[in-house]
Amino acid sequence: MGLIDRFSKDIAIDLGTANTLVYVAGKGIMLREPSIVAIRKETGEIIAIGVDAKKMAGRVPDAIQIVRPLKDGVIANFEVTQKLIEYLINKVGGRKGFFGFNRPRLIIGIPSGITEVEMRAVIEAALQAGARQARLIQEPMAAAIGADLPISEPIGNMIVDVGGGTCEVAVISLNGMVCKNSIRIAGDEMNEAILQYLKRQYNLLVGIYTAEEIKIEIGSAFPSDEIMIAEIKGRDLITGLPRTITVTSEETRIALNDVMISILDAVKATLEETPPDLAADIIDRGIFLAGGGSLLRGMDKYISEGTGILVNNSDNPVLCVALGAGKIAENIEKLWPLLLRVKYY
Repeated sequence: MGLIDRFSKDIAIDLGTANTLVYVAGKGIMLREPSIVAIRKETGEIIAIGVDAKKMAGRVPDAIQIVRPLKDGVIANFEVTQKLIEYLINKVGGRKGFFGFNRPRLIIGIPSGITEVEMRAVIEAALQAGARQARLIQEPMAAAIGADLPISEPIGNMIVDVGGGTCEVAVISLNGMVCKNSIRIAGDEMNEAILQYLKRQYNLLVGIYTAEEIKIEIGSAFPSDEIMIAEIKGRDLITGLPRTITVTSEETRIALNDVMISILDAVKATLEETPPDLAADIIDRGIFLAGGGSLLRGMDKYISEGTGILVNNSDNPVLCVALGAGKIAENIEKLWPLLLRVKYY
């Protein structure tokens, strides 16, 4: 380890569409913030980032814009993403010290389906934000490590990571992804599906973050004997006046049906590509779920019924990618072969 490495921090970032988590080597997960930024339109000034910006969503005047700089797991707004990463590094103390020698090395989780151009954009944003070095890890690999799956052994490990912007499905063996599938249908599309259902069924317009709250509170992917209800407030599309309705968990299941079909199809497509011996391992060991989207009630039962394979929930599904990337940050000299090799100019 060089002199600079002794005085700098190794930081892992799960740069998610909905939420970003930061893991500091030796300390664990230090930060979890929504990937949202509030900007003053006229000047481009950053007003708030993370939790503070999310509180403003849907409640700001025309002079302020709420921006989600990542869409479908990739950078949609480069400058704002850079500001977000810089904010995260500073908040965990990644640039404190003397003479600037302590600029951190970053390990960043990215979707497995993004292009090399998109990968270089992530690296460039991290370097512009103050990182000394930035390396990338594919999210399914990081999630499998974070879920403590035996990825280094000759055993088939199937991970389904349902995030905010992407659903990542992969079969991993001997530290490599044997087959994978990445679709840009996940938590955000669930929110949108609920929003559109309320418009179609009740002529009620709600904000996207209200739809997200409905998903978290009563969202369901599989029929259940326990029917939950929630009161929803929004604007009536016919009268234009505020209105309150009652929605059930069974209605959310109907609203989310098309999204769940897409996720199940991605799982089936990956299973169809899996070599027979690894497929036998998956039948024995089951499929493992990770990511915040996997917290949707009944998702495990839905995928299990659709594939005929046992589905296991991770202990900390929301944290899996950050924990896996963090383990790499703590053992970077040993685990560097798991990182992506990106041509960077």
